[in-house]
Amino acid sequence: MAVNKKLNFPKRKKKKSRQQNKLGKAPGTISYMGDKERSDSIIYSTTYNADSFETKEFSSLEQFFNEERNDQTSWINVVGISDEPFIEKLGKHFNLNPLVLEDIVNTEQRPKVDEYDDYIFGIFRMLYISEEEEIVGEHVALVLHENTVLVFQEVKADVFNGVRERITSKLGRIRTRGADYLFFALLDAIVDNYFLAIENLNNRIEILEEEVYQNPEPVVAQNIQQLKKEILKIRRWIFPVKELISRLIDTENTLIKKDTKLFLRDVLDHAIEINESLQIYREMSMSLMEMYMSNMSNKMNEVMKVLTIMASIFIPLTFIAGIYGMNFDHMPELHYKYGYYVVWIVMILLFIGMMIYFKKKKWL
Repeated sequence: MAVNKKLNFPKRKKKKSRQQNKLGKAPGTISYMGDKERSDSIIYSTTYNADSFETKEFSSLEQFFNEERNDQTSWINVVGISDEPFIEKLGKHFNLNPLVLEDIVNTEQRPKVDEYDDYIFGIFRMLYISEEEEIVGEHVALVLHENTVLVFQEVKADVFNGVRERITSKLGRIRTRGADYLFFALLDAIVDNYFLAIENLNNRIEILEEEVYQNPEPVVAQNIQQLKKEILKIRRWIFPVKELISRLIDTENTLIKKDTKLFLRDVLDHAIEINESLQIYREMSMSLMEMYMSNMSNKMNEVMKVLTIMASIFIPLTFIAGIYGMNFDHMPELHYKYGYYVVWIVMILLFIGMMIYFKKKKWL
């Protein structure tokens, strides 16, 4: 009688997803959805015009609200978005829609651009290379007002050092233009750093190609699979940017001036080039696995060929040895004086003949 045994598999601890934190909450509820440890938000304010600039740091909203900014262009950089009350108060000060604030603290939000009556809101991904030569993606939100650009980011590390240098050193035209040009400069810095991420992917693909041909080990397959997942993740961050920049170029919103749209067209060209390169690398990563499987199959075929040749050589030799190993009294040649040596000579000649035959067939 068969007995059905119940298999007890170890229970896996379920990880609570970020999206579960939003279930049941009203739209516009500010709820931080990220992996960073909660910390206090800090505001870095840079105000400038053609003749001067000033940079300040604020750890409290009261100090920031009491600061006079006149008609200068302001770059308000908020570092740390996990402090929900801080973000909510700052958003109310700048009359930001609650839905905008909800997206600002949602680090999994897809890149987007929304236009409102008195501001333009956009969410993007900053990509840069860490010290470990890994691609790091950080959530960033931009809000363009008439004379102010708000930037919300999780950590202090970003891709805007070039923009800061141009402001402090009065390089280029950024100090003589308004907030819309600053918005373009920040967006341009984000897109330009995508090239570094793409170059990193290209280098990794080239390394994996060499490993696939020279040393197709199982760890190579794991690295290929990891690369494919990373390319898909980066593609999800980068692919919408082209469409979003096109919307900014075609918008009739007066916050973006006509001459600034000319510069945005250059960013659009870069975004198109990046998307094309990313599509190529995606196809290359998929073909890498096919190359790996093909090389592994060829390697297995080589092993099977050697084993088949060895078996082919020893089958006739084993046959001869088996015949003369039978214990019959009246076998021919069994009591022949030189029978042992004759059998060895026949087996050796047979071995040499088969090796010559395999060489001519180029099986060896």
